[in-house]
Amino acid sequence: MGTFSKLHRFHEAGQGANVKNVEAFGQPARSLYTSTKIFSLKHHIDVTDETEQVVYQAKSKVFSFVDKTDLYDASEKHIAHIQRKFISLHERHFVTMDNGQAFELSNELFHIMKDITNIEGLGWQLRGNILGLNFELYDSMGRIVAVIGQKMISLHDKYCIDIYQPQMEEIVVAIVITLQHMIADRKNASAASGSYS
Repeated sequence: MGTFSKLHRFHEAGQGANVKNVEAFGQPARSLYTSTKIFSLKHHIDVTDETEQVVYQAKSKVFSFVDKTDLYDASEKHIAHIQRKFISLHERHFVTMDNGQAFELSNELFHIMKDITNIEGLGWQLRGNILGLNFELYDSMGRIVAVIGQKMISLHDKYCIDIYQPQMEEIVVAIVITLQHMIADRKNASAASGSYS
C-alpha cells in the first residue's frame, strides 16, 4: 500500500509509491532508496531496492575542493563520475557516465519556493522544493522520468526514487546522488554564513 500524504512523497521500501505519484503518473517501474553513511572517513551513499539489497554505491573523497564522487553498481562496476565546479554561483556539478555521456546540473539561483535545476547535455529539468523535500525529474519532451522524496527527519539523509523510465535508471541515480551533494553544499554554505553573521 502506498503512502497517503499528498504533500510529502517519501516512502520506505515495501510501502509502495506515494498516492499522489500514482494519481499523477501511474505506478513507477521501480523504486530505489538512498541512505548516507554519516560516520565515515569517506562520504558514502548506498542505493537499495525494494528488498533492501544494495544496487549502487556512491563514494566521495572527503577532502576535495571539487567534491569528487564515483558511482558503482553492486558488482563494483564504475557507472559515473560526479564533480562540483570549484567556484560557481549556480551550484554547478558535472556528471560523466561510463558510456561517455556527459551532462551538467546547474541550479537556477535561489528560488524561494521552487528550485529548478537544468540538466544541460540531456535537456532534462529537475523541479522541486527543498523546503517540501520533493522533486520531479522531466526529460526533454516534458515526460516524467522519476519522482524523488526526501525523508523529513533522518540521521542517514534518506531519499526514495520512483523511476518511470527504467532505461534511464543509471542516469537517474547519478542525478539523485548529485542532488544530495547540492543540497548538502547549500546547507553547509547556509551554516557557514550563519556562523559569520
